[in-house]
Amino acid sequence: MDVAASALNHLDLWLRQGLPKPKAFPMVPGCDGAGTVAVVGEGVTRWQVGDEVVINPSFACGRCSECLGDRSVFCAKWGIMGEHYWGSHGEAVTVGEANLVRKPPGLSWEEAGAYGLCGLTAYRMLRRARLSAGETLLVVGAGGGVATAASAIGQRFGARVFATSRDPAKCLRATELGAVEAFVSQGGPVPVKADVVLDSAGSPTWSLSTRALKPGGRLVTCGGTGGVTVEVNLARLFLSQQEVIGSTMGTFTEFDELTGLVATGLPVVVDTVYDLDDYPTALKRLESGAQFGKVVLRH
Repeated sequence: MDVAASALNHLDLWLRQGLPKPKAFPMVPGCDGAGTVAVVGEGVTRWQVGDEVVINPSFACGRCSECLGDRSVFCAKWGIMGEHYWGSHGEAVTVGEANLVRKPPGLSWEEAGAYGLCGLTAYRMLRRARLSAGETLLVVGAGGGVATAASAIGQRFGARVFATSRDPAKCLRATELGAVEAFVSQGGPVPVKADVVLDSAGSPTWSLSTRALKPGGRLVTCGGTGGVTVEVNLARLFLSQQEVIGSTMGTFTEFDELTGLVATGLPVVVDTVYDLDDYPTALKRLESGAQFGKVVLRH
């Protein structure tokens, strides 16, 4: 497919450093993308040349028992576009038939090319954490891609959403986007007890996140951008009957459901848009940590 827009993720920064080690070099980064079907391979029946589509970056074969049973994250061929397979930061990319959905009408190319990786990750996280209407959700690290998507999805689920950030300006932006309140975090406790805490930073925020849980609360994590080694207070965990849940990416059905939410108004927060030729500048924007939402490339 011809790529119209794609977005940056922290995986692109890590890949530039050879982390995690790609299967082979050269490697094209890019975990998000949207564009137009340019060529249809043999046996493809769902798509035609000219279809406007969005890529589900959680690649899987679409044919095995795990995929057909809506467990594609356990497919033997599962991988992330831009990490395990060549990505979207180029003029074109090859994508399996099952890993495309139709672009929601009315959505800009920049929005369509930005919601895939972080939106899918956040959606599955909140489903696995069983977030329901009326519950309290604490999103750690306002402004990051997963955190921004999780805040929006949590609000759509009917939860009361709170957020944290070390940056007062990001806290203000989080409340402008619907969070009940956002707390400037210095590593200490926050004045809220949550049914669900969503954390992707890892070791720097682990203590804050675990202490913010209610009895019976669920902490869900998708990564450790700040470090992957943490200490768990087992007494607090079992006496308070809390849960720690790991999650990554999502299934075909979950991506379809997420796309349905986007099509019906779930906001896709875009921070800045750069031309593909300005790729180094876009990377610097992401690396600075100053962004709120997605840094997008226009192809």
